[in-house]
Amino acid sequence: MKAVILAAGLGRRLHVLTRHRPKCLIEIGGKPLLYRYFDSLLPLGVTRICVVVGYKQESIREAVASYPSTMDVTFLVNEDFERGSIGSLWTARGALDDDVVIMDADVLFHPAVLARLVASSHPNALLMDETVAQETEECMVVVRQGRVVALSKHVPDEYDLVGEGVGFLRVEHAAVPRLLQSVERRVDQGRLDMEYEDALEDFFREIPVGVEKVGGLPWIEIDFPEDLERAEQDILPRCTVPLTA
Repeated sequence: MKAVILAAGLGRRLHVLTRHRPKCLIEIGGKPLLYRYFDSLLPLGVTRICVVVGYKQESIREAVASYPSTMDVTFLVNEDFERGSIGSLWTARGALDDDVVIMDADVLFHPAVLARLVASSHPNALLMDETVAQETEECMVVVRQGRVVALSKHVPDEYDLVGEGVGFLRVEHAAVPRLLQSVERRVDQGRLDMEYEDALEDFFREIPVGVEKVGGLPWIEIDFPEDLERAEQDILPRCTVPLTA
């Protein structure tokens, strides 16, 4: 299995911090967030990692070079990093050469969260926190008849289960062509300002995608200064406590 980490964005809503460094290098508990990804991936045997970079990419390259463990890390550059994340996933298309975990680069999470996805019985799966109801712009996983039908900030009226998406998607290698076809349709339409999640509608319709529930496990997406404060004070201390996946 391979990890593709989407780390090209500007992090505009955290500009007070990201004007000096990319969001994935914000330190939480004295350690760059990206290092915490590596710390969780390596014990799971995921040592092939592709990082999609753009904004302040040299800082990311330098940080990866300084990471104290051996990994097979490659970089791909999203030149349109000021636009939507669909460009980052499309940039990574050539790197999807194995079973893959596609990861947003702005999540602090307990290692058991990722372990649950890697160990999933579903060859294609999303992580979902079923304890979270949408309040503002949370990206929600929508399930109907046992399979994901949407991953979006726009929740349809009919569903059997809904919860916040953690930002990690597992795709088996055999399903990668369908994933890329779904994304390519939007790219060909010039819809480069959209988030990649909204480009997966066709993929969810054509490929069965299951969910792994992570409600109760500590994690947080870091978009705003208040998220960073909560990450430091509440989530990080809980991430150091051993849990069963």
